[in-house]
Amino acid sequence: MGRGKLRIYLGAAPGVGKTYAMLSEGHRRVERGTDLVVGFVEHHGRRRTAVMMHGLEEVPRRELEYRGSTFTEMDVDAVLARRPAVALVDELAHTNVPGARNAKRWQDVEELLRAGIDVVSTVNIQHLESLGDVVESITGVRQRETVPDEVVRRADQIELVDMSPQALRRRMAHGNIYAPDKVDAALSNYFRPGNLTALRELALLWTADRVDEYLQQYRDEHSIRSTWQARERIVVGLTGGPEGRTLIRRAARMAAKGSGSEILAVYIARSDGLTSASPKELAVQRTLVEDLGGTFHHVIGDDIPGALLEFARGVNATQIVLGSSRRKTWQYVFGPGVGATVARDSGPDLDVHIVTHDEVAKGRGLPVARGARLGRSRLIAGWAVGVAGPVLLTLLLAGTGVTLATEAGPGFANEVLLFLFLNVLAALLGGMVPALASAAVGSLLLNYYFTPPTHTLTIADPENIVAIAIFVAVAVSVASVVDLAARRTHQAARLRAESEILSFLAGSVLRGETSLEALLERVRETFAMDTVALLERESDVAPWTCAGSVGGQGGAPPPERPEDAEVDMPVGDHMALALSGRVLPAEDRRVLAAFAAQAAVVLDRQRLAQEAEQARDLAEGNRIRTALLAAVSHDLRTPLAAIKAAVSSLRSDDVAWSAEDEAELLEGIEDGADRLDHLVGNLLDMSRLQTGTVTPLIREIDLDEVVPMALVGVPDADVALDVPEELPMVAVDPGLLERAVANIVENAVKYSPPDRPVLVSASALGDRVELRVADGGPGVPDSEKDRIFEPFQRYGDAPRGAGVGLGLAVARGFAEAMGGRLTAEDTPGGGMTMVLTLRAAPGRPPVTPGLPAQVVS
Repeated sequence: MGRGKLRIYLGAAPGVGKTYAMLSEGHRRVERGTDLVVGFVEHHGRRRTAVMMHGLEEVPRRELEYRGSTFTEMDVDAVLARRPAVALVDELAHTNVPGARNAKRWQDVEELLRAGIDVVSTVNIQHLESLGDVVESITGVRQRETVPDEVVRRADQIELVDMSPQALRRRMAHGNIYAPDKVDAALSNYFRPGNLTALRELALLWTADRVDEYLQQYRDEHSIRSTWQARERIVVGLTGGPEGRTLIRRAARMAAKGSGSEILAVYIARSDGLTSASPKELAVQRTLVEDLGGTFHHVIGDDIPGALLEFARGVNATQIVLGSSRRKTWQYVFGPGVGATVARDSGPDLDVHIVTHDEVAKGRGLPVARGARLGRSRLIAGWAVGVAGPVLLTLLLAGTGVTLATEAGPGFANEVLLFLFLNVLAALLGGMVPALASAAVGSLLLNYYFTPPTHTLTIADPENIVAIAIFVAVAVSVASVVDLAARRTHQAARLRAESEILSFLAGSVLRGETSLEALLERVRETFAMDTVALLERESDVAPWTCAGSVGGQGGAPPPERPEDAEVDMPVGDHMALALSGRVLPAEDRRVLAAFAAQAAVVLDRQRLAQEAEQARDLAEGNRIRTALLAAVSHDLRTPLAAIKAAVSSLRSDDVAWSAEDEAELLEGIEDGADRLDHLVGNLLDMSRLQTGTVTPLIREIDLDEVVPMALVGVPDADVALDVPEELPMVAVDPGLLERAVANIVENAVKYSPPDRPVLVSASALGDRVELRVADGGPGVPDSEKDRIFEPFQRYGDAPRGAGVGLGLAVARGFAEAMGGRLTAEDTPGGGMTMVLTLRAAPGRPPVTPGLPAQVVS
């Protein structure tokens, strides 16, 4: 069973007649005998739309309960069971009620299509997901219901339901769209003429792009290579030279003469990466093209005219704009040039415009010398051996009278070998050009001085002619091989360097490195730049901002915009890597592109980490709020209930309370109020710690001044105090320390048995003072010792009293705010000991624990 076909009626705004057009199509198909049902159509009370549903079979809807109300949605199972040939499904972007088969209606439609059922549906342009921001900027309304663009683009047919803004507003005013009480508000807000005109333009442009896709698909399927001039598409051929800006502006003026014309600027680079184009100039031209509403394309091709024509025919272009050649007159001996070749091969379907400019015949500049890869010193040595070497050898042989005519001479063959040796040595040192020069000079010297008749350029013996010819051939061959080897060596070195750099990038991804500054510094060092900056902006019209930058020792500021840098590498639509210092060759931009992509990934990873941290903070805040609600519902309600009961009893006129009873009730009210004050105080303290607003006022104080104050309110029988007076002073905030100690002691008293008082002791060790609070309770396992310091956490049941589980969390928070720490240890003999470690006051000599004068074994 094949997949069903999807037809969509696209509208610019509600009320243009999409549903009406869909129902009209349904009636036409029914009249032709097609098995058609209405899966879901909502007429919104519009009389004419409701009338169009008469005579069409409608599948009963499915009813769903949600938040006490009943809603109806399309019953996908019923439509699948009915299995019609065509189903009408309105409002493709609709969000289904929770509990439905799918979350979105377009997902319901996908099921019908997969089952082989053809679907006719409707959607407005503002519901396309990619246009959400654009529609919001136009209308001020954010569309909550959207459909992915790809779902609509996959439709087999898209029909635009168009209506002028004036006609749509008249339809609205006549009450054909909304109820009368909503007409005035709609006309003055969403349905303003400007809004409707902009939405209509969006719908027309989006549909036109889809038509282009259909046209290109048809041309590809039928192998049509000729240009169909349905609309003007102007291709601008760029060389990277300064004349490119003139060509782009000229093409823009040509496009402005016809509505709907399109500009496509293309730069064709050779596959070997060698080019004399300036990346900086290309970046400026790309920005200029985009500002004028065109697009910039980068194409690889060794045959520049062929690649340009192939690109133009591939985009169905109608015109090509080229600049007059910058070559000098003598350079035309190498060929007619790109412009003449394109004009000759363009055919009748492409118009070629040659535009004059200020750079005509000024020269294209010298290409990059391949010999430059060998180094300057080797080039100089190669030229010296290749040109001066044969001259010196000739002087040596001729000056000593050693010639071919002398019997003691080495012979012509050996002389040829000597010159060939110099030629090979020149090729090894300097490459192709010095070797060719050496071959030319050597052949002339051999002919003039050593080939009879000497001192003439004629050669009498045919064998000598063959020898010299072989000499030249061997010299050229050796030079070619050496030059090829040098190029391969250079390419291997570059590839090895690129592989090392890419390996570093891949390793940084695997290691999860998230330092943007380190990556940018690596870029700066790799390409020997002064400054490197990662720039981004929110939209095409927003200003550029710096997401991160690094600079060298020169102190040069990073570029603020991509066009201000010598090199910029775009990353997506709104991000670019900008480098200042020098212009990079084209072959380096491949590695730079990898760096730029990695920089964007690192920036996204940093932001995701920050968002994850914020999410964790929010989750922690939600957990605390949830626990707080639970605490309020129980722990705060208990003392409130006691206070309420006591007050109600005292206010009762039915009972004559004695003085003792009244005193007992008042004592209960006071106890409840104290408990409430303590609980609320802990909640406020925890809130201060969570928001980071605790600011300790550190000063020097003795522990024996603070600890007794923290024990006020605790029965004397429940606590044993052992704080020596000779302890050094501690650097703390007395108020925070008092609250921390009070919470620790209260927690210990709560869990310690009645017959075993809590021991509060203090001792000094080095530059620290430790306050220990030991109870004889059940203790806490090691696995739970850290958890008891978390907010709203209590281990086991508190046998006496109640609390919200904030005491120890507040105590640890206050201790850390003062530069101390609070930990839990096991009490020897059973129980748990809280150890509060504080800093001794500076300037006091360290205290050494007292040891017995004599150890008795």
